[in-house]
Amino acid sequence: MKMTLSYDRAGSRLRQIGDVQISYDRAGSRPSRLGELDLDYDRAGSRLRQVGGDRIDYDKLGSRPVRFGEFDLDYDHLGSRLRRVGRVDIDYDKLGNRVRRIGGLTVDYDRLGSRPRELVAADESPLDVQLAVVVAFLVLVAFKDDD
Repeated sequence: MKMTLSYDRAGSRLRQIGDVQISYDRAGSRPSRLGELDLDYDRAGSRLRQVGGDRIDYDKLGSRPVRFGEFDLDYDHLGSRLRRVGRVDIDYDKLGNRVRRIGGLTVDYDRLGSRPRELVAADESPLDVQLAVVVAFLVLVAFKDDD
């Protein structure tokens, strides 16, 4: 199974993950919907607080997500790289810069290696709902500054 990540014409905003459309606010600066799920932000409008019914909790400083819905988030020993969301492991390349695997999905990048372009599963089974929600969370919150 392959899921393509589609971007706008400028290549700067993610518009679609597989068949799931991402809609943006009027200014076009932040996502407002992920398929049928509403995306809710804090009062300042800068931090995503909820994806559908799944709440995002941040650390005491408010800078790093520590819980997403029912999933705890685990970071590496330096606290800089996300290693696990619930039971879904996240693996990086040898330099630790790019995500290479999310659970059973391999992340393929564009020619320059700067933007994810496909998520590839080893088998043809449909994407597990838990994994789909985790992928959406990673793209919208945890890795948004990595692009």
